[in-house]
Amino acid sequence: MNAMTIKLPPELDLAVQKAALRQRIAKSELVRRALTRYLSSANTAEKGFVSAADLAGDLIGSVDGGPGDLATNPRHMDDFGK
Repeated sequence: MNAMTIKLPPELDLAVQKAALRQRIAKSELVRRALTRYLSSANTAEKGFVSAADLAGDLIGSVDGGPGDLATNPRHMDDFGK
């Protein structure tokens, strides 16, 4: 990996440090993830269309369990809206 040095104002550095501690990752990993996410969304925005999957991409596949046929079985809609 290549190294990069950046200068941060004290408040931003503290926010990065706290977020990294909460997530139990290194500050550099947090910054890499943030840059990756920012650049990904910037590329999508340049295309002029942002889908729900683009906006919620980090949530897709994050829930375990539930019915495997939720999207295809009309039985799951029986009491919808009641």
